Amino acid sequence: MVHIFRNSFAYNWGTTQEERSYVFPCDKYLSDVNDTIFRAVSIQADRSTVFRWICQLQVAPYSYDWLDNRGQLSPRELQPGLDNLVVGRKFMGIFDLAEFEPDKQITLGLNDSAFERVYGKVVTSYVIKTNSASETRLVVKLLIRRTDCLRYSWIGPLLPWGDFIMMRKQLVTLKELCERE
Repeated sequence: MVHIFRNSFAYNWGTTQEERSYVFPCDKYLSDVNDTIFRAVSIQADRSTVFRWICQLQVAPYSYDWLDNRGQLSPRELQPGLDNLVVGRKFMGIFDLAEFEPDKQITLGLNDSAFERVYGKVVTSYVIKTNSASETRLVVKLLIRRTDCLRYSWIGPLLPWGDFIMMRKQLVTLKELCERE
């Protein structure tokens, strides 16, 4: 039964088998994971534009703002200087920048004790691949080691489904903003 769910869109939305076989930077930050989740979207924009918009995740989540941005609209214009990255910088309020390669990838680690107590350890890489001269693929991998706190253990199996809803919105929003540039 679990195997059926792990092949669902909640675990693999928008990705190909080939993309799921890539080695991602986040792979070196977390072992003994319970869940491996993939998300991807094709964007009609160059790598640099996609990278600059991913850098905007420092100031907003670009998902359902009423839920995860205290009702404030995520900026619809690129904020200057956010692509001048420094390891350790906050992203989306609960992640820290673990590593990056300009125009290629950003890797984040959950660094919020309250969220970690509920969800467990989470690392994620946003990887930018060139698909063609006019199309870029943004492929995301999340690794999750669920919390060992019995009080919140029921949340773990639901996390891929909740993340699917939120990250799908994030990626679609980023796609629209990149293509508008």
